[in-house]
Amino acid sequence: MLHEIKASGGQAEWLPLDLGDLVSVRACAATFLARGLPLHLLVNNAGLAGVRGLTASGFELAFGTNHVGPFLLTQLLTDKLRHSVSDAGRPVRVVTVASRAHIRVQGIDWALLHQSTPTRMGFREYGVSKLANVLFSAELGRRLAGTGVNSYALHPGVVASDIWRSMPWPLRPLVKTFMLTPEQGAATSLYCATSATAAGQTGLYYVRCQLIRTSHAGADMALAAELWRRSEDWVRALT
Repeated sequence: MLHEIKASGGQAEWLPLDLGDLVSVRACAATFLARGLPLHLLVNNAGLAGVRGLTASGFELAFGTNHVGPFLLTQLLTDKLRHSVSDAGRPVRVVTVASRAHIRVQGIDWALLHQSTPTRMGFREYGVSKLANVLFSAELGRRLAGTGVNSYALHPGVVASDIWRSMPWPLRPLVKTFMLTPEQGAATSLYCATSATAAGQTGLYYVRCQLIRTSHAGADMALAAELWRRSEDWVRALT
């Protein structure tokens, strides 16, 4: 990817980041901030699924990687996002890649978030982590309303990416034939990141480049506020 960007005349730099390790998240944010560059777009695109365990920071593997890591990264970069608004001349955007899998869960069992993945394939836990993405994005939009920093959550489609690498080999190539290519799966992320129409929107949820309603749990602003409060406590405790 870096080679392709550079070959097209762009500039890119890879920064090491392990979203399951909050020490790594802090180091990545510090490395970026030390560059003194503006930040006009942050895309949170964590999608770990189908595996079991705990992150290095002690969270259920999918939840810790897909929500807690991106939550901390966004917090550490929020001041830079806000200060970059005047440079951009247009809304600065935080795009969080969620999933329609969030509609399969009705809430968050807080007691399970610090335990190793209890289900065999981790699909329910993946759904919980993606519900957290939707709630986080909505609450971020509410908290940053009027600042010029907009927040978006989206379902990219079912994409043939390495997120499925833990699936048994006989099933993996078969299932992938019915999925979107990574290029197709990037369309809604790009829409949220660049669309002039979406520039006037924040805290909402998109599928196939269209604004749609999220699930009942995904629209629960009390749950979103509670998730934010707990997430702040978690990352503060692990400083």
